[in-house]
Amino acid sequence: MFSVLSLFGVLVLMVSWGWFGELPPLEELENPKTYLASEIYSEDGPLLGKYYLQNRSNANFDEISPNVINALVATEDIRFYDHPGIDFRGAVSIVLYAAVGKKRGASTITQQLAKNLFPRKRFDNVLNKSTVKLKEWITAVRIEQRYTKEEIITMYLNTVEFGGNAFGIRSGAKTFFGKKPSDLNVNEAAMLVGMLKGITKFNPVRNPDRALSRRNTVLEQMHKYDFISKQKFDSLSKSQVVLTYQEEDHNDGLAPYFREHLRMELLQWCEDNGYNLYKDGLKIYTTINSKLQNLAEQAVVKHLTEWQRKFNNHWKGREPWGRFTELITAGVHRSDRYRILKQQGLSEEQIMAEFNKPVRMKVFSYARGEIDTVMTPLDSVKYYKYFLQCGFMSMDPRTGFVKAWVGGINHKYFQYDHVNINSKRQAGSTFKPIVYTLAMDNGWSPCFIAPNQPVQFEGYPEYDPQNADGKYDIPEMTLYRGLQFSVNRIVMFLMKQLGPNAPQSVIELARKMGIKSDLPPYPSIALGTADVSVYEMVGAFSTFANKGVWTEPVYLLRIVDKHGNVLLEKTPKTVEAISEQTAYIMEKMLERVTAHGTAAKIKYQYMIPGAVGGKTGTTQSYSDGWFIGITPSLVSGCWVGCEDRAVHFRSMDLGAGGAMAMPIWGYYMQKVTADPSLFKIQNEFEAPKQPLTVQINCDEYQKEDVKKLELIEE
Repeated sequence: MFSVLSLFGVLVLMVSWGWFGELPPLEELENPKTYLASEIYSEDGPLLGKYYLQNRSNANFDEISPNVINALVATEDIRFYDHPGIDFRGAVSIVLYAAVGKKRGASTITQQLAKNLFPRKRFDNVLNKSTVKLKEWITAVRIEQRYTKEEIITMYLNTVEFGGNAFGIRSGAKTFFGKKPSDLNVNEAAMLVGMLKGITKFNPVRNPDRALSRRNTVLEQMHKYDFISKQKFDSLSKSQVVLTYQEEDHNDGLAPYFREHLRMELLQWCEDNGYNLYKDGLKIYTTINSKLQNLAEQAVVKHLTEWQRKFNNHWKGREPWGRFTELITAGVHRSDRYRILKQQGLSEEQIMAEFNKPVRMKVFSYARGEIDTVMTPLDSVKYYKYFLQCGFMSMDPRTGFVKAWVGGINHKYFQYDHVNINSKRQAGSTFKPIVYTLAMDNGWSPCFIAPNQPVQFEGYPEYDPQNADGKYDIPEMTLYRGLQFSVNRIVMFLMKQLGPNAPQSVIELARKMGIKSDLPPYPSIALGTADVSVYEMVGAFSTFANKGVWTEPVYLLRIVDKHGNVLLEKTPKTVEAISEQTAYIMEKMLERVTAHGTAAKIKYQYMIPGAVGGKTGTTQSYSDGWFIGITPSLVSGCWVGCEDRAVHFRSMDLGAGGAMAMPIWGYYMQKVTADPSLFKIQNEFEAPKQPLTVQINCDEYQKEDVKKLELIEE
């Protein structure tokens, strides 16, 4: 017996000296390597989402319900608080059970943690198997020497897998019960701990009966060791477990378009700085406000559910792409199905034959959500061409912080982001305020009475843009009225008066106001013929609300590593684009648009209180509808249109910016202004401290205009 013990002792020494392979280095024990999900947080605290290979987020001991701790100890290691990492009494029991032909496990929680942190290889050789077990024991003892029992049980619960791509107790509690680990009751804790014996076999979603039986075994152990009473055990063991199972998906939750946009930026940052977004457990703090984001998403759904129905009725019995059938062909070629069939070597004819075969599929709808149906893949391509898309962004003009970002209508089915700077559409009349800004910054007064006549530009003899629907044909009006009713000939008059270099001057001002997109230097720039992004336009309008200073829209505040070290902090760029006087004049001019102009519904229908300004925009054939709205502390903008410009409404009452886009802003601001914690109402735009050098109060000049002009939407 002595010789056996001596041999065992020598073997232990040999293993500890590394004769049978290296043990985990001490520094690895101090900093064990596990895959940690990187987490994205909103400015007001709630978690927006994660980036991960393994959906794992660590919890602290005080964030874990005692019910979980008790269930784990009772089931897996009742002497956990007494042994040094190895339960020698349990090891003896293995031998006794083996002698009568039974199997029994005796790995302590610490040993299981050692296996989870430092997975052992599979060996066929008996000696190697033995040395691996010894390595596990030695590692467990080392862990016990360096960590408290609370730290060990916390690390263990952070390393275990629960299935459904949920790693660690925090993700397990969220995935199966929609709870924080601190809120788990006895029943839920017993179910999760029971799953650790086999995440598939005892999964309550896949195998509910087995899971329930295993849950009862855990409850029985908890009763056996006095963690719960007999009465509690009897009651719980007869009860069902109510699951709220939701496997985390990047398409779900708040701000999916924003999170995907941010992911691409973070991947580049990680590559440049030596981090792994999916493994390193970074904490990413953003400017998004979860409440404002939720209200923005609700507003988009509310309006577009109604407007999609109108669009479908508008084109009932007809195809909106008309003769542009190449749009459908392009849609087929862009589909995943086409790409897969092409890779399989099918000819174009064979592929189209496949696209004409009915198959079962799920499709998106506004009103009914996801629909199970049968249709041909070709019909599904046509089906999705009907959908109105949307981009909406909201920001604080003073800080540049982006508060809400809605890049589309459903990220699962439409993943193209209509907010980011690479997503561009013609701005239409929302670009006109930049031309007016240039004029005001050059000393013009909004009271100036301009002729409402055709304007000729040198080199463009045929260019003569008409006013919308031929209206506003009175001979002259103030610049106030020109912007208020978005009169094309008034803004073109300004372009003419600003000189032959006016297009280039407008471009230079637009650059100062944050518009980086290509802007062709032609007179037509005044009518918004250039393609720009929602991100750029909202940032540009924020210049008015920020006393003439453009502040770069930012959405990433800082990045922190898993140890709490700040790796990156972002500070927005600023540019003094226009004078404070010009910014104030533009605020007052845009205010009239929402009081009596093309966006008057903002006041008389949506009843948005306080100082409000804005501008609608509509492009040719009603392909694009825009609205940008400003208040002293929040600037928000929206674009609505179909994926293809050839697909659109055919009438102004349905397809103008005031109809397609403005209601989203209206619904959003109704909710925002009703919540004092989100928005402080200011009744007036703040005037500059210095006296104005131009006249802005000119209502007496416009009395005749009021009688002649109809209040219409652009």
